[in-house]
Amino acid sequence: MGFFNRRTAAADPNTTAAAGTHEKKPGIFSKRNHTTATTHNGTPAWNTRPTFGQWIKATALDIISMLFMGMLGLGVYFADPAPSRSFPIVFSDGEIVYPQFAYPLRNEIIPIYAAALMAFFIPFIVFLICQIRVRSFWDVNNATIGLLYSLITAAVFQVFIKWLIGGLRPHFLAVCKPVIPANMVPHGNVANGYRQIMFDRSICTGDKSEINDALESMPSGHTTAAFAGFVYLYCYLNGKLKVFSNYHPAMWKLIVLYAPILGACLIGGALTIDEFHNWYDILAGAVIGSIMAFSSYRMTYASVWDFRFNHIPLIRSAPFIYGAGPSTFDGFHDATFTRKAGWGEHNGSAWGGAPGDAADGPRGSMAQSAAHAMDPSAHGAANGRGTHGGVVGTGGHAAGHSIDRRPVGGSRMGEQMV
Repeated sequence: MGFFNRRTAAADPNTTAAAGTHEKKPGIFSKRNHTTATTHNGTPAWNTRPTFGQWIKATALDIISMLFMGMLGLGVYFADPAPSRSFPIVFSDGEIVYPQFAYPLRNEIIPIYAAALMAFFIPFIVFLICQIRVRSFWDVNNATIGLLYSLITAAVFQVFIKWLIGGLRPHFLAVCKPVIPANMVPHGNVANGYRQIMFDRSICTGDKSEINDALESMPSGHTTAAFAGFVYLYCYLNGKLKVFSNYHPAMWKLIVLYAPILGACLIGGALTIDEFHNWYDILAGAVIGSIMAFSSYRMTYASVWDFRFNHIPLIRSAPFIYGAGPSTFDGFHDATFTRKAGWGEHNGSAWGGAPGDAADGPRGSMAQSAAHAMDPSAHGAANGRGTHGGVVGTGGHAAGHSIDRRPVGGSRMGEQMV
């Protein structure tokens, strides 16, 4: 099928000659080119599969960081709750103060390990399915690494809040099994506060591990993991399917796009049915997971919302240069799943006009090396002002060469770029 192939050429930087066709992709077992990037007319193509040593060199710090954060998170997860929380049980007339914490302990509909596995493996399987058309090592690498960023960071974030802040689960009183002293004589923190109706866990007679867990309700770990994984998948699908883009997509793409969000909501909502979390625990977990997902996707891809760039994986060795116009020499012009409206073709990717992004310079170019950047002839296409990288002089000419303002092509909407 040709997954993770090495590209032999990038898109032609001369956008006026782009024909809107796909290059033939070599298979996964094709002969390897051991350079860091293939070249085309002297310009680099970054969408190439590295050797294992090159990949380890680029990823080793991430692997070490994730292992460290994972061990830190597990250590905090298994630690006893830090605060000594006080809580009321009954009023003087015997009425339960907070009946919302008196639900029975039930079995979880979705165990925490199942939520974590689904949050990783479902997006990962989708990443692999998308390679039927994308066929990019760096796309799978960045998608998977970014997903791990999101899951691990969100998990550590929420376990620290659970440990230091926490809260009572809906089944706390059933797990605590409190026994109030008959004489109500203060003993430690027993029978304190206004009218001596506040107590701490010293009056609990239940299982210690269940009590610890019932004191760490906020935020929901299930919901945090679900939203960290599935919101990340949502961002990935939006970039690959171009749902919010420059053409009218089919409805099935909208359904596929929001299916992960539905899954995350169902996982979170199930926790209110089995009485393992309060609604605000679930909301907090959704917020934490979503923030980590958006942040992690933006770390590994060129954009979250801008349809021109949100399918392009970023690399460590060179920055991505934003601009307007078709794909030039980055090699990621076809790193999409959709093939509608010219996406996936040399000249079909994107034109300028999306708000909030650069509109100057060739779209999709990685920064050149110092020697390459010093050579004016090595620049691909003119930028949006018509210059070729020189300094404009007083006579309307760049230092060393003149400014070329010839049209470089028109979009499908009849627009001309100069």
